[in-house]
Amino acid sequence: MVSKTRVVAAAGLAVALGFTAACGGTSDSDSDKGSSNGKSGYNAALTGVVNPSDKKGGTLKLMSSQDVDSMDPARAYYAFVWNLNRLYTRKLVDYAAAPGKDGLKLVPDLASAEPEISADKLTYTFKLKSGIKFDDGAPITSKDIKYGIERVWAADVISGGPVYLPGVLDQGQKYPGPYKDTDPDKLGLKSVTTPDDSTIVFKLAKPFSDFLYLLAMPGSGPVPKARDTGAQYGSAPASSGPYMLKPGAIVPGKSVSFVRNPNWDQSTDTIRKALPDAINLTITTNADDMDKRLIDGTVDLDAGQTGVQTQARTQILQDEKLKANSDAPTTGFLRYAGLATSVKPLDNIDCRKAIIYAADPTSLQTARGGPIAGGDIGTNMLPPNIAGSDPAYDPYNRLQGKPQPEKAKAALEACGKPTGFDVTIAVRNNKPAEVKSAEALQAALKASNINAKIDQYDGAQQASITGSPDNVKKKGYGIIIGGWGADYPTGAGFMQPLSDSRFIPANGNYNLPEIKDPSIDALYDQAAGETDPVKAADIYKQINTKVMEGAYYLPFVVDKALNYRNPRLTNVYEHSALSMIDFQAIGLSDGK
Repeated sequence: MVSKTRVVAAAGLAVALGFTAACGGTSDSDSDKGSSNGKSGYNAALTGVVNPSDKKGGTLKLMSSQDVDSMDPARAYYAFVWNLNRLYTRKLVDYAAAPGKDGLKLVPDLASAEPEISADKLTYTFKLKSGIKFDDGAPITSKDIKYGIERVWAADVISGGPVYLPGVLDQGQKYPGPYKDTDPDKLGLKSVTTPDDSTIVFKLAKPFSDFLYLLAMPGSGPVPKARDTGAQYGSAPASSGPYMLKPGAIVPGKSVSFVRNPNWDQSTDTIRKALPDAINLTITTNADDMDKRLIDGTVDLDAGQTGVQTQARTQILQDEKLKANSDAPTTGFLRYAGLATSVKPLDNIDCRKAIIYAADPTSLQTARGGPIAGGDIGTNMLPPNIAGSDPAYDPYNRLQGKPQPEKAKAALEACGKPTGFDVTIAVRNNKPAEVKSAEALQAALKASNINAKIDQYDGAQQASITGSPDNVKKKGYGIIIGGWGADYPTGAGFMQPLSDSRFIPANGNYNLPEIKDPSIDALYDQAAGETDPVKAADIYKQINTKVMEGAYYLPFVVDKALNYRNPRLTNVYEHSALSMIDFQAIGLSDGK
């Protein structure tokens, strides 16, 4: 998740075709673990539910220094937007509403039970619950779910979101998406059938151990064909969850407002609490002002969950009362720079290595917030909460914490640029820590005669700026600052969008270096059919090694974030699959 500003990160590998992921979760090695007895405390939300309560009422006030990418479930790819999506989009399965390893479990949502899976693991049959409805009162049928899934194919109309499903379900059909579908009902995808309104059947060409995780993504939610407005659908998406977005509820760059869905039935939903009467998200470009509002209690939570800025961080850590309402989880994200192979001279591996060796690991860590609020120095592209990672794998000797000018000089000689070269760093203008990272990198590169110019761009337009390979080449963006959390909790869920050549769309691309290595693609295919978690983990380890040997990425930190939560919040816990506080569970102790 982007930089997703998220996308779901978690720990472990899926148990073969089951509903439970292997254990794991957030950790914090720098301080005490807090309390899990329901009371507030530093890091208490990492180990249990803080202030449990069933009290309803009031307005939850969220704020973010990043605008939403899209409220269209098929287009959303920011981590916090996927979290918001749980408020209004239900899927056949979703992650359980629980802290710790229990939050990694997939449980039935719109489905009445776990799927019936054929002996050859190629056919998944789901039955739907009865009484499930959209916000306008129309019943949710299997055809709505199929249609919603088919929209993922329409990348020419609704780009930006994850594109896993076509790789699994297209099977050579070359399905064009529902907008170009010649089927009278616009339901022509052959691998998904709807025998009746309460049954949906998926037929795979080969076993795929991560398939259920794909069905838990927002783009697998139901969409009523009659209400689909194509590229404009995100302005007023249909709701299947406890909250809805009325027309005009989304003001780009300013706010998003949720109200209760009168046609949501609690008896059909075992995941969501729906305690507040309304949920308001305010967008700001001033992160420091947002921190001030958090601390003074006029805002409840930073929706982005990417951590407070330097001034607030100091204030919170020096005040025990404020610190007791804060958490510093390991988020499951990596922060890094992608080195674009389409931009000269970074088409040369040694020029890319020169950048990696010239970078200062400690100054990049400091720019992100230091060891506590920024994270541990990154050494490779597989985070420690994904099976197959090896924190000791440090091929560029980054853990020693200093630039390596002699190695950078040798790499420059090898790439034919002994006197250095010019390069442009692209960074989102609404992410202060990313801008500081770009500045720290710029300073370190200068010492090795690599002259970097920084280009700050509108972060809300990421999908069409750094996510567009054509634009990257046109603008000469050799270094692209980014971050990523797993789309689902396996090595593929983390690394595949970053390194598989088949994951390079015209817009919404996150394979920033544009890695096109057939041997890496083949390893992903091998892992997809591997139901033994240990063997799958070894395959992802091999992929990580190939990515690092190719010098495609410069890892900055394994991310941590110091987040503050309003003391009035109830049912607060860090969700291991979301890698942030679970928005749908939150209530308000004062009911206001």
